[in-house]
Amino acid sequence: MKPTDISAPDYFHKVVDCQWACPAHTPVPEYIRLIAEGRYSDAYMINWKSNVFPGILGRTCDRPCEPACRRGRVEDTPVAICRLKRVAADFKDDVKHRMPRPSAKNGKRIAIVGGGPASLAVARDLAPLGYHCTVFDSDPKAGGMMRTQIPKFRLPDQVIDEETDYILNLGIEFKGGHRIDSLKKLLSENYHAIFVGSGAPRGRELDIPGRKEATANIHIGLDWLSSVSFGHTDKIGKRVIVLGGGNTAMDCCRTARRLGGEDVKVIVRSGFEEMKASPWEKEDAMHEDIPILNFMVPVAFTHDNGKLTGVTFQKVKAEYDAKGRRNLVPTGEPDQTIACDDVLVAVGQENAFPWIERDCGIEFDKWDMPKVDPKTMGSTHPKVFFGGDAAFGPKNIIWAVAHGHDAALSIHKLCSGEDITERPLPEVQISSQKMGIHEWSYDNDISADKRFKVPHRDKVGALKDIRAEVELGYDVKLALGEAQRCLNCDIQTVFTAPLCIECDACVDICPMDCITFTQNGEEEDLRARLKAPSPHPDQDLYVADGLKTGRVMVKDEDVCLHCGLCAERCPTCPSKSRSAA
Repeated sequence: MKPTDISAPDYFHKVVDCQWACPAHTPVPEYIRLIAEGRYSDAYMINWKSNVFPGILGRTCDRPCEPACRRGRVEDTPVAICRLKRVAADFKDDVKHRMPRPSAKNGKRIAIVGGGPASLAVARDLAPLGYHCTVFDSDPKAGGMMRTQIPKFRLPDQVIDEETDYILNLGIEFKGGHRIDSLKKLLSENYHAIFVGSGAPRGRELDIPGRKEATANIHIGLDWLSSVSFGHTDKIGKRVIVLGGGNTAMDCCRTARRLGGEDVKVIVRSGFEEMKASPWEKEDAMHEDIPILNFMVPVAFTHDNGKLTGVTFQKVKAEYDAKGRRNLVPTGEPDQTIACDDVLVAVGQENAFPWIERDCGIEFDKWDMPKVDPKTMGSTHPKVFFGGDAAFGPKNIIWAVAHGHDAALSIHKLCSGEDITERPLPEVQISSQKMGIHEWSYDNDISADKRFKVPHRDKVGALKDIRAEVELGYDVKLALGEAQRCLNCDIQTVFTAPLCIECDACVDICPMDCITFTQNGEEEDLRARLKAPSPHPDQDLYVADGLKTGRVMVKDEDVCLHCGLCAERCPTCPSKSRSAA
């Protein structure tokens, strides 16, 4: 194998698995260390730079970082990265003075359609550079789906107000209650660029027999959640069926419990494990006495002269073909009708672009979605960019933020006359952590604690108040305990071959047997000769040559805990632990 080029910016980023998995590449171990030190404001600002909405995401993120967490390789549960993000937001001081100040305008005008997370991320990035950003939204306040479609018992208004105000106070012009009905008209107003972050505002219909006749008590989940958020809906029938298995369905069923639903069921066509809802969202629903029934496909709404009486379901099972593709096939059992007073349909979301004329230079694909470059977020019109759900369909807030960063960079390059396809390399800062002959700037004592549970409000009290936040968040003591579970994966081992005397001291002390000195070879052969099994070829091997015996040092990044013991044990210190940010 060729020696590893650790000067490549992506290398150390990829090894910090949580940061690599985060679409916004938030430096997770860095802010967790700051939380452990009680430096909550510093931890908040590190988050704010990357993911824009630490308090919001600390409550609602779908946590792509946590399945990647290295802690999950040594025990069942990863570090509670998401909920530690909330800790930074909950315990920070007033950080207004640490926010960027409004800049003198540079003469460039940017129109931003939609006031959700992608749009606000674009505005946040561009406003400090002097761009005049105008955000148009049909709702009176900024936040988009964060405000209208996430229940208040999960995300209180005051958190949204605080974090959207940080952005709007950068000198951004917000036009609430202003719907854009024509992209052509917007293009004619001579903006230097336009960003479309209008979301996926339309819930998917379920056109089965009885839908039109019983329409008064059949509600599209997204619209119903928005109606509840704005205070237009404040009650529902006692018997409620929620159709769908995603996070919107979980929000619908839990909201229904708080508006009078006593017998609320979630009914899903797929199996429990295949549901799109996050595992913790399913757990929260079941904790509130909401059963989830699987492998049942709705085939008809039953009604009595237009009054909804129930839903009829066909029972199905999963079968897999030779390529592992799943098909749902009838079990042959009789159809089952479940009585109800109301149905909430949450079977998916769709984009809606009736306001984008099809002759204005924006090409659409066969799914009626705009053709968008996933790196630049540019469309087929040179001045129009997309992001968030409007670009590639429904995803989570953190993905919208990442799209916003990419689009803002493209807009800045466009307005500067640069090639928008040329992207900067990731920023990497490496500094030695050695403070003396036997002193280091970090503690490598690994906590054996299991994941700490986040305190919840009493169930009876929570169900009585639709605005009472259910998760109470970690207190300072719990936060410290959870932060100490982090393995500090941004502490990297940098090997200096000319100093190595090949004493194997690092091999002996490594608790994971991840270091091997051996003859070089092809990767498959080399992996078979390592001290510890190497079953994950998607994880890199760190290979260093230049040793006097002609051998190579190989470290399996998949197994390494980044404890730094190898560097501390080394008598000549060629293995230097450093922090990569």
